Amino acid sequence: MEQKIALVTGASRGLGAAIAEGLAARGYHVVAVARTVGALEELDDRIRKAGGSATLAPMDIGTPQAMIQLAQAIGGRWGGCDLWVHTAVHVAPLAPAAQIDPRDMEKSIAINVAATQGLIVLIDPLLRARKGAALFFDDPRAGQPFFGAYGATKAAQIGLAASWQVESERIGPRVVIDSPAPMPTATRARFFPGEDRSPLTPCADEASRALAALQD
Repeated sequence: MEQKIALVTGASRGLGAAIAEGLAARGYHVVAVARTVGALEELDDRIRKAGGSATLAPMDIGTPQAMIQLAQAIGGRWGGCDLWVHTAVHVAPLAPAAQIDPRDMEKSIAINVAATQGLIVLIDPLLRARKGAALFFDDPRAGQPFFGAYGATKAAQIGLAASWQVESERIGPRVVIDSPAPMPTATRARFFPGEDRSPLTPCADEASRALAALQD
């Protein structure tokens, strides 16, 4: 049986890393994309130790040419992709809407919106080639105080995914938008420093739940 291929963008830590490990444990070959080389190598070590396999792609999703090369490499080597899980996100510092640093807003738009749209363009044909699926994770912060840059651009990202989801209902690929429980991630720690993290759901548990739901 041909091995399934999963692309995980934002795979170096948190939910993305947990998803990558969960997919490898389920027999997928994982193409793990993130900017942090060291964290990717640690992920690879964990995957291989558990008997799985991965290809590391230390890239910035905000660099269009790098993403074009990645998509071409996946298509050339495997002929397509069975699953794309998108967890990459830029988290701008919390600030009042009237005081958001223009550079933070610009990067939030570039990564959370423009890069996501560019990836959809590139990965759509790879998923169609294998009747695959895409998985996004919502984080509804839009309208909350001080979350202007992150909340607005994350909402735009999910809006793109939702449009793709409806457009693809008949012709594929399958697009799934999941709403995870609060997890003890580095992103959440930036939002809520000093929070009691004991009630939060471990990333591995949320990864298992999301992957199980994807197969329903």
